[in-house]
Amino acid sequence: MPQVLDPGKARTMDEFIAELRLLKAWAGNPSITEITRRIHHDWQRAGRPRSEWPARSTIGNCFQLGRRRPNPDLLLAVVRVLADGDEAAVALWRQALRTVLGEAEAAARVSAYDRLPAAPPRLVGRSRPVSDAEAAFAAAGQPGVLVLEGAPGVGKTSLALHIAHRLSSRKRPDAPVLFANLRGFAPNGPAADPAAVLETFLRLLGVAGDRIPHGLGDRASLYRRLLAGSGALVVLDDAEDGEHVRALLPGDPTCRTLVTSRRTLHALPGVTRLTVDPLAPDDAVELLRRTAATDAAATDTAALRRIADDLGHLPLGLTVIGRHMREHPGWTLDDYYREPVITIALEDGVRGALAASDAQLGPGSRRLLRLLALHPLHRTDVAGAAALTGEGERAVRDHLRALSAAHLVVETEPGWFHTHALVRAYAEERVCIDVPGTSIRQALGRVLSHCWATQVRDPAHAPGELPVLRRLNRAEAWADALPARETGAARVLAA
Repeated sequence: MPQVLDPGKARTMDEFIAELRLLKAWAGNPSITEITRRIHHDWQRAGRPRSEWPARSTIGNCFQLGRRRPNPDLLLAVVRVLADGDEAAVALWRQALRTVLGEAEAAARVSAYDRLPAAPPRLVGRSRPVSDAEAAFAAAGQPGVLVLEGAPGVGKTSLALHIAHRLSSRKRPDAPVLFANLRGFAPNGPAADPAAVLETFLRLLGVAGDRIPHGLGDRASLYRRLLAGSGALVVLDDAEDGEHVRALLPGDPTCRTLVTSRRTLHALPGVTRLTVDPLAPDDAVELLRRTAATDAAATDTAALRRIADDLGHLPLGLTVIGRHMREHPGWTLDDYYREPVITIALEDGVRGALAASDAQLGPGSRRLLRLLALHPLHRTDVAGAAALTGEGERAVRDHLRALSAAHLVVETEPGWFHTHALVRAYAEERVCIDVPGTSIRQALGRVLSHCWATQVRDPAHAPGELPVLRRLNRAEAWADALPARETGAARVLAA
């Protein structure tokens, strides 16, 4: 069987069927009638009763996309015919089918409820987005959909639940409440299937199982009819993209819907989008102090501010380090200098959160994210990013747009992109693993030449400012000393 046929790459039933169609073409495109005849022959030899033999139309359906309840036994019978009885090939297809059906089963497992999860503890430093959210919902005449977007670990879910509980306390007593974790960026397993979420929502709204339509569109229509005029509150946490959530929106101005996502959901026109940023410095210190709950944290504000700055004021990182302080009383605040702080934060949750977003990027964007760790200025324009990658500016703009949409870089002002401290630390790890040493050396040479030539155009630095020159000199010295096979030491550039 040619290598172009790879059932193992299928992750959905439609992808498996697409591979099956290729297998049929490779086998000489036998007719459905011929495939049916051969399956009947095989099953007769195996002693299977005629009542189990499939009809021609049933065999034809095996090649149709959009199937939700496939017959694995029949699909493998088709594969066996097309592979001319090659049991090694059939074994590969059997394993691929198991994987696909396991993914589908996992996607159908839904965490959806007719109540909100418990409200988070007192929220720190989010009074502005809370007031903006309430103002957005107070605006009349349009469907009340608010999307909270932001980087991994920035606290979107906590903020959404805080807002949702405030809204719930003011809604009509009979208004439904629906919550679903969509698992759009779950590190393990597929995102929740919107059709499965709708099935659970409809059951929670009182629809009997035998009255629930089969298709996604029909389920969405019934869902919207039931919520029309109801004043429902719907919370959809961790959406993968706009299409993932579109069918779950009530589409009624009396309903209030909160959506969280790590990605900018451009595909949802007419909704209100709020970007959730890292905390302000004083709020970051307060979250760190409150999580640590130690005597030292209560008194040494300067040390906490230094630690919070190292973490880029990211709530997930602050919570991880605060918890570490509470659980390790033998550590003093002086022990939390940059290296252990970054390492602990990455190890205890931040790395996994960033990796889940990273995994959904295209190859070019993933490569640029890693190479940004080599940039000595911690920020870049399009030309600087092009110097890192060696690609044309048009392609680099697309990569930066994708990274911005995933909130892994931030466009701080037109044309200038900043990398968060913990994202940069993650990129420093990955560049040493994923990019060959020769490519690192070449990228450093290009970007250092670019920086020396154009540093006066960086609006964040005056010409000749000493910190910039020191960083450039340090990076240049490291590049000169870097052997062609070297793949480590990227952290030199982060000092």
